This record gives sequence, C-alpha cells and structure tokens, in this order.
Amino acid sequence: MAGLVAAARARELGEEVRLLEKGDRPGGSMLVSSGVVWRYRELPEFRRQCPQGDESLQRLIWDRLDDALEWLERIGVTGVPHTMNPLTTGRWFDPRTLTEALVRAAGQFELRRSAPEGDGPLVVATGGYSVRLARERGLLVRSNPWSEGEGIDLALARGAAEAPSGEFYGRAMPGHVPEEQFVVASQLYGRFARRVNDRGEEFFPGEVGWSENDLAQAIAAQPGGRAWYELDAETLARPDVAEKLSYAQETEPLPGGGLRVHVYAAVTHTYGGVKVDTRARAADGVWVAGVDAGGVSNGGYASGLAQALVLGLVAAENAVN
Repeated sequence: MAGLVAAARARELGEEVRLLEKGDRPGGSMLVSSGVVWRYRELPEFRRQCPQGDESLQRLIWDRLDDALEWLERIGVTGVPHTMNPLTTGRWFDPRTLTEALVRAAGQFELRRSAPEGDGPLVVATGGYSVRLARERGLLVRSNPWSEGEGIDLALARGAAEAPSGEFYGRAMPGHVPEEQFVVASQLYGRFARRVNDRGEEFFPGEVGWSENDLAQAIAAQPGGRAWYELDAETLARPDVAEKLSYAQETEPLPGGGLRVHVYAAVTHTYGGVKVDTRARAADGVWVAGVDAGGVSNGGYASGLAQALVLGLVAAENAVN
C-alpha cells in the first residue's frame, strides 16, 4: 500500500515516477488484509496501547490519517465508516477495489523488479520482513510472500539507521490456509480459551489484549510456535467463536462437550525496520514508508494500513520537494 500511495501522490504533484514491484502482482499485503484503515480515537490511547513506539511518528499518523482517508476518497475509492471497536475510528475498504484504485493513480509499474539503478531520490516501501522472520523463527506467514526485508537492507546500504524490534503483528491461525482466507480463518477467540502449549503448560494465564496480537506473539514463543485453545461448551455456543471454528484443522474433544483447537502463530508484518523522521526521511535521498519504517507500534498494536497510507503520502511529498 505504501509504495502505491507514494507513487500516486508523487504523480499527483507532477513528478515522474518509476514504480518497481518485486512480486507478480501489485497490492502487497494490503490485498490480503481486512481493508480496515484505522487509528485510535485519542492520541493518549495510542501511546497507552503502544508505549514503546516512537511518539513523534505516532502523532504524525494520528494527526494526518483523517486527511489521508479523504485523499483516498478523492482518487476514487469509497470507504465505509468502521466503528466496531470503541477504541478506534477509521474506514473499511474492499482490498481489491482499493488496490485497483491506487494502481490507476500510481500509473505504470514494473513487476518482478526490486533493485533500482542509480542513486536518485528513492522511496522504499516493501512491507517489512515478515517472510524472513517467519522462516527464521519457524512460524507461518500471513502476508504477501515477497517481504524478505531487502528494502530495509537497501535503505541501510544507502546510509539509513536501523530501528530494531523483535515484535510483529500476527494472528493465531489453524494451520496453512490460502491467502484469501488470511482474515476469515484467523482464530480470534483466544481471550475466551485456556491457552496451553504442546506440553500441556498454561503459558498465558492473564488477560488477553483486545487485538490478541499479544497472544499471537506468546504462541510464537512456545515450542514449535504453536499452542492449543481449550474451549468449554458455553464458549463453543458463541456465534463469533463458531464462525472462526469452521476453519479449524486439528481438534480434540474435551470432557463436558468442550473442544481443544490447535493454533499456530503467523506473521503479518514486522515492527522493526529503518529509523525515519516525521518527513519519512531515512538518509540523504532516501525516504521509507509503510512498515519498512520501524518503531511505530512497539509494545502493542496499531494499524499497519494507516502507517502505510500516511507515510506513503509524507514520503512522496517530501521526496518531491
């Protein structure tokens, strides 16, 4: 999303753009996401939810998101207000429609290309290193299959500084699923379950956060990056649980009508990356957008699509100027 936004905004400002896409289709992880672009309703809540994140970048995203959403409307894509969570505000976009609108606005692009030539102005937006992190830690991938971190490496080679973090945004998944099921198959009911690892040890006895991202990272730390959700009969009767359970792959019955479900940690995007300032600048002639920019959501969870949208606009505006 960040790369398409940056290209579209730069073209809008009259700049000639060369857009390179490593994959075999545009859209990156945006295309397989929920399509919800959101922020916390109040900035202090953003700070409370992501206390180790860069406060200046959090403020930038919080301040600019509403105008950025209006920009999306102006280029021809309509969103629906998203009010399901009282802590957040934002809009839902159909991911395919959003991708198509941004592609039209961004102009021509080159597929299966990831190595720009020369040393001219460069905007890096490659979706972090979800694939590399998942491989290194033995986890599932819940993102596009191309985000290995080369964009971050390129920015560092051009003089940028690293913003390291071992955290990621992820979900508990029932196993390998096709990318069109990344959202619907997420096992988002862990807060109602008893969470045990393969040794039968309860590893997360406390309260689970509203996003369950903390639980996904805790599962990633268990042997094999997997765990069991133990559910009683009352929980199984909840419609929101039953809907997600329809995608479960490995289950075992429990006494009294309960059920155990095997779940696996899957990486959607990483939190570490490149240090940027509030102009999305990482080094001389290099701007970084999206989750290639590290340090925004550390200690919690915030919208990766909002980070992509705002930093994509900011990077383009400053690169052009």
